[in-house]
Amino acid sequence: MLIELGHIEALFRYPIKSMAGERLDSANLSWHGFDGDRRFAFRLTNNRSGMPWLTASKLPDLVRYVPLHQDGAQADLPTHVRTPDGQELPIFGEDLAAEVGRRFGAPVEMMQLNHGIFDETPISVIATDTVCEITRLAGVTADVRRFRPNVLVRLQRSGPFLEDEWLGSVLSFGEDNDAPAIAVTMRDIRCAMLNIDPDSASLAPEVMKAAVRVNENNAGIYGTVARSGRLEVGQKIFLRQAGEVLRC
Repeated sequence: MLIELGHIEALFRYPIKSMAGERLDSANLSWHGFDGDRRFAFRLTNNRSGMPWLTASKLPDLVRYVPLHQDGAQADLPTHVRTPDGQELPIFGEDLAAEVGRRFGAPVEMMQLNHGIFDETPISVIATDTVCEITRLAGVTADVRRFRPNVLVRLQRSGPFLEDEWLGSVLSFGEDNDAPAIAVTMRDIRCAMLNIDPDSASLAPEVMKAAVRVNENNAGIYGTVARSGRLEVGQKIFLRQAGEVLRC
């Protein structure tokens, strides 16, 4: 049985890990998340750990870098990056790596991974009421960009943190048997990224403190792709209970 939850309010992807995101009218959901999502990241060249990526938790200014498509092209992958100072530099150019390395204080290099560079799973979802509640308690503007979801949903039933109830179920974007879907695998445990203002990169620790206080630092959910397809703003979202057979 399908239970209607609400609809897609907004869609986002983040071509370069920790840099500014792109708001989309529609997105292709493939087995490795949204096409073009987190396909690039800066690697710390002197880091030999399993997580050598430079993120905004280490360099908040990264959120002020904007991936660009040369000549206004609408391809999934960017070709350039606009720096906070307004320079537009090639994504694999030495100048961009030198610029970021200078701000961070250590050498970096741009890497491309065809299957994406994700902290947990390739899709994240959050509801508008959850964003509004955490930011209200923190006393900051309700800006969804702090939460960096792929899918922002407007639910029919009001209340924050209702996403927690979806754990172990499947979200279907449309009610047809062949509609794109994700399996909800875990709650989204938040990190210091939540504190970073997406425009100024200034820090507001009260945002993460609010998430910890009201919901054990969870806000939204992570999911894996159960069925690929096209997502669009306004599309209805349904909950399918765990154990129901998906037609692939």
